[in-house]
Amino acid sequence: MLSTVTEMAVSLWKNLFQTTKQRILQQRMMTVYNDAHDYQEELIKKKLQQFSGGSINLSKEGNGIGILTLNNPKLMNAFTGTMMLELQERVTELENWKDGKGLIIYGAGNTFCSGSDLNAVKAISNSQDGMNMCMFMQNTLTRLMRLPLISVALVQGKALGGGAELTTACDFRLMTPGSEIRFVHKHMGLVPGWGGAARLVRIVGSGAALRLLSGAAGVDPERAMCFGLSEETLSSSDETGALEEARAWLSQYTEGPASVIQAVKKVVTAGRELPLEAALRTEKDVFGTVWGGPANLQALLRRPKHK
Repeated sequence: MLSTVTEMAVSLWKNLFQTTKQRILQQRMMTVYNDAHDYQEELIKKKLQQFSGGSINLSKEGNGIGILTLNNPKLMNAFTGTMMLELQERVTELENWKDGKGLIIYGAGNTFCSGSDLNAVKAISNSQDGMNMCMFMQNTLTRLMRLPLISVALVQGKALGGGAELTTACDFRLMTPGSEIRFVHKHMGLVPGWGGAARLVRIVGSGAALRLLSGAAGVDPERAMCFGLSEETLSSSDETGALEEARAWLSQYTEGPASVIQAVKKVVTAGRELPLEAALRTEKDVFGTVWGGPANLQALLRRPKHK
């Protein structure tokens, strides 16, 4: 009898876990724009496909940390059209990485990203294409920000324009000596269009965001830390050393089961983005996916003492 009750309890927990997990996944993958906003995704994807070059590479390490590399060093890792498409594909892959815990984004060739490839920008300079590209990248970077992974932008060299916006889609930013983040949009007669302004306000506050966007000045590591834009200045400037430092920094927050790390990120995302009542309900749902789960039961058996 007891065995039957236990089996029923386990079955109910598994059903609750799967239902809640599916609902949370659907919420996370929801995009900012759809057809109702006159967004023509397939049209802009066909146009972006015409502007090739570079790549977005993803490697997944056994410790649950992914390394996303912007690889177009001859153009300071500027986004070509196909790189924008590949970024969307990599984000989808990361959304479905059940063992993932953390993500480091960095640029090949000791520089982060100089924004958009101007050849692609000039070719889609009409208003409709520009708006569709804006909505495409906002959707992608919003999904990147909502990943159930703790993400870090490793800034080496320059993070300019769209590259600066990309750093704001990560949970944290680490900078190497001599690097800079610079929102150069004003000098291009523009404002951020990939969601960078909205995210920047949430990171540094409205006053500091206004200064950074209207001043369009480079932000070095020391100033970035003063603004709260960077967590730490690393000691290494070379790619290999900086990556090792970034891994070590991130690993202090990704220690533990993937299910728990992902749950932590989900409740923080809900608290940041949702009204209080909705955030509380989401927190309850996420709590339901870990309560009585393997990590929780193992912890109870260990009876850890917290000092």
